[in-house]
Amino acid sequence: MKFRVVIEQDPETGSYAVWCPELPGCTSCGDTEEQAFANIKEAIELYLEPSDIPDQNSRFVEITV
Repeated sequence: MKFRVVIEQDPETGSYAVWCPELPGCTSCGDTEEQAFANIKEAIELYLEPSDIPDQNSRFVEITV
């Protein structure tokens, strides 16, 4: 799978912030671009990992197109 990520350098600290617009809340950072990209890759993998924890507020909706 391929995901678009956005990366920005903080002009004050020099570190990088990175996020995936298609996955709300999926963000990360790093001291270098390479570290930021490695961290967002791990964040995306964790974001997509199934959860075994039941959430009483969750519901499933099926959409037919």
